[in-house]
Amino acid sequence: MGAAFFPVLFFTAVWGAVGIGMPIMTPKGPHQNLIRCILMLTAACCWLFWLCCYMAQMNPLIGPKLKRHALAMIAKSWDNQLADG
Repeated sequence: MGAAFFPVLFFTAVWGAVGIGMPIMTPKGPHQNLIRCILMLTAACCWLFWLCCYMAQMNPLIGPKLKRHALAMIAKSWDNQLADG
């Protein structure tokens, strides 16, 4: 189970638009450079946070803990035998 191409491309485009497109449209004024910096840092941090969360779902550190009864029901519905042990 790897990364799907579309979500990575979509969210990269969204945060790229925020980080590249929005600073271009900032109004002229004494704080224009500060607003541009804030927009670019916001986009970079949000994209990086999203990417880390997305990648963490590919290989979770903790799996679900199921009781024996729940495992038996799942195995029966999938026509599998439970291994003793």
